[in-house]
Order: sequence, then C-alpha cells, then structure tokens
Amino acid sequence: MGRSLTLAALVGVFTLLLSIFAATPAAARPLTAAAQPRVVAERAVAPRTLDLTVASPALGRNGMVRLLLPYGWSRTAGRTWPALWLLHGGVDGYTAWTRETDVQRLTAGSDVMVVMPEGGACGNYSDWWNHGRGGPPAWETFHMREVRGILERDYRAGTARAIAGNSMGGLGAMLYAARFPGAFRAAASFSGYLHTLYGHRPGDDSIGWGPSLACPGTDWRRVWGDPDDQAAIWHAHNPYDLAGALRGVRLRVASGDGRAGPLGGLPFTDPVEAAAHDHAAAFTARLGSLGVPVATRLYQGQHSWPYWQRELHNAYPALLRGLTSGVGNG
Repeated sequence: MGRSLTLAALVGVFTLLLSIFAATPAAARPLTAAAQPRVVAERAVAPRTLDLTVASPALGRNGMVRLLLPYGWSRTAGRTWPALWLLHGGVDGYTAWTRETDVQRLTAGSDVMVVMPEGGACGNYSDWWNHGRGGPPAWETFHMREVRGILERDYRAGTARAIAGNSMGGLGAMLYAARFPGAFRAAASFSGYLHTLYGHRPGDDSIGWGPSLACPGTDWRRVWGDPDDQAAIWHAHNPYDLAGALRGVRLRVASGDGRAGPLGGLPFTDPVEAAAHDHAAAFTARLGSLGVPVATRLYQGQHSWPYWQRELHNAYPALLRGLTSGVGNG
C-alpha cells in the first residue's frame, strides 16, 4: 500500500480504530452566547484525579477536563504548580491518557499538574471554519482561553507549561506551541500529523495529506475549509509552515514507520503510522533547515498505545526540564 492514501482508505482505517478506541462524550448542556466559561461540576474519580465539567461558550456545550493533581495541591495554596498538558488523538477522549498509560504513576513523584482536556472527535485542536460561519466547536479557544484561564485563576496552575500529545494530539501540541509563542516551554509529538499539506497538489480532492481529518461522520471541510480555496487557513494551522515560531521551545518528535515493532502491532504495514512517519520526517527536516533544534525518534512501530506510552516515558525528562529550567533542546 502506498503512502498517499485516498479518503475511502483512511475512512476505513479510522472506522477500524473507532471499534478499538472508545471515545468519551462530554455532557451536552446548551449555552447562550453571553455565558462565561465556568466549572459547573467537579468529580474525584481516583487518587489525585479530578474531572471538571466546564460550561463552554466556545463549544456551545459542556466540555470535560481531567486533572492529575500533584501531592500537596490545594486550590487555596499560596503557590502555583507548573502544568503539563497531554492531548488525545482523534478517535479518543479526555480519559485516554489515564485509561491507556501509566501516566498517573509516572507523574506521582513530580511537582506538576497534568491537564488532559477533551479535544473532540477529529477536532484538530482548532476553531472550526464551519464553511465561513465560524462558531462552535472552537477547540483552540476552549483550551487556550477558557480552560487555561480557569485553571490559572481557580486551580493554582502556573504559567510554566509543557505540552505533548499522540496522533491528532501531536498535531495539537505543535500547533499550540507555535500559535501561542511563549505559552509552552516544551512540546512533544508522538505520531502526530505535522505537515497537514504533505503531498497535496492543487485541485487534488484526496486528503491523504491530512489523515487526522478523515473521521467517519465528520465533514472535514468544516475544520479548515478546502486546502486550495481556504489555503491561508490551512497554512495557519500547519506545523510545517509554523516551524519558525517554535524557536526556543524544547521540542521532541517521535513516530513509527508503520511496521510491527517490539511492542507488537498489526501483521501488515499500518498506513496511519506510515503517514505520520512521513509527516515527522518532513517537519523535522523543516526545523533543521531553519536551525531550530529538535530531538527526533523515528522507530519501527505502529499507531498504538504501547508505543505512545514508551514515548511519553522517553520524553518526560525533557518535558520536566522544560518546565523547571526554561527552554532549549532536550
């Protein structure tokens, strides 16, 4: 199978993935445009684990955020805690990282708040174009204005931040680090789609160059529009095009090549991970041409959680160094 995938092939792949990964829907409470973002419910679901239900004008409904709180945390403390944001993939939800990895154990000894927000099914960590109408869902606004504001105002989150994500979340990690200069000291992508126009030719209606958009039931043109007619929106949300804005951020990019590796996998080449590998190679080459340092891991492996847990462990020391000592390559 070639690396340039048709829409039909990608929809088939994501249909298969949807049967494997269970998405977690948020509560749906309609909001008025004049409403202010606010926490309407809290629920302790495990030690150190607090789920927030946020009434979100940006989403037009309630959105969810899971927090892993550091030991000693208190909302009335006289200090703040650095925040590590972990973003999920396109067919998953805000519970993904605690459900599929040992992130709770990994972070238990760290003086860090872990923030895991809902990102929507194929939300692409963007305010959707919606055929020129704008409006919900506005995922970037939900995360970077509403959730960030609530956490820093009411939950003692500090302004030292790092961000990482898998698959669509890897795209989101690099997007937010580039589109909000200075907001994140470190960023890591695991199997992220980091060049969303990769291989695209004007007039080509396939979306092999944007696999994270190919979700069943999603009109992918709602997100950024047509890549030719709304080219400016696409370029403004393409990490490859935004690479220069990542200068000074501690960066890490990891991706498998699609083949089954030491942590298992499908008995054939995984086309989703193979595409992510191409994106990672193009993106890191772009960073290199600009003189922007990046730690890169291209390995034999597939688009699945055992590899993402391993890469989180590999990246975690650099993410912590970014939180505690500022910027630089790690």
